Amino acid sequence: MFPLKDDIPARLFPVVNIALIVANLVAYGYLAAQGAAAGPLFVEHGFVPARFLASADFVLSPARLLPVFSSMFLHGNILHLVGNMWMLWIFGDNVEDAMGHGRYLLFYLLCGMASVAAQTWVAPGSGVPMVGASGAISGVLGGYFCIYPRARVLTLVPIFIFFYLVEIPAYFFLGLWFLLQFAQGGLQILVGAAASGVAWWAHVGGFGAGVLLIRFFRKGSAARRGKKLRW
Repeated sequence: MFPLKDDIPARLFPVVNIALIVANLVAYGYLAAQGAAAGPLFVEHGFVPARFLASADFVLSPARLLPVFSSMFLHGNILHLVGNMWMLWIFGDNVEDAMGHGRYLLFYLLCGMASVAAQTWVAPGSGVPMVGASGAISGVLGGYFCIYPRARVLTLVPIFIFFYLVEIPAYFFLGLWFLLQFAQGGLQILVGAAASGVAWWAHVGGFGAGVLLIRFFRKGSAARRGKKLRW
């Protein structure tokens, strides 16, 4: 299933959401321009659980913490980037609308931190750099799931060789998405956390953080249901 649009119009201009998208695009463009030199940059600025936990005298220094945040703006390829930014574009503006700009930015970063913590808990000895905004975006999806469960998501659904446009309630679309991440994460544990190139538990941890944090970050009385629109 591929989401195309939701039916919740944003009241505020999503300045933070757009800034996050632009920052990810700029970071990808910069690394793409580095050619072969991009590899060491991924290692340096991606989050490596084994490196983060290394050292007998563990100290949370700025140098140790920086990859927690820089990794949220790095992407391995164009499909990884586009997929993440599309999800952020569709769902992020409404979550920012429900929180306000400053709260939304803090919420996004905290969800990204929670996603890093979840993946580190599952694979503490991994030496593979974890990169991508999907953990933080998963938190945005968790927030949307709680605030707008009855919104409608226009979704492209492939059935065999045919594609259909279907309006799906947000609680079903995002609930199914979360269950798939959880199932893939469980399989990852069974076969070995390093056996997959996707940090499934970062998605699970980010989504869970979004669900837990949303009550502290949303302001006022954001709409809890979508308004039926014609596509």
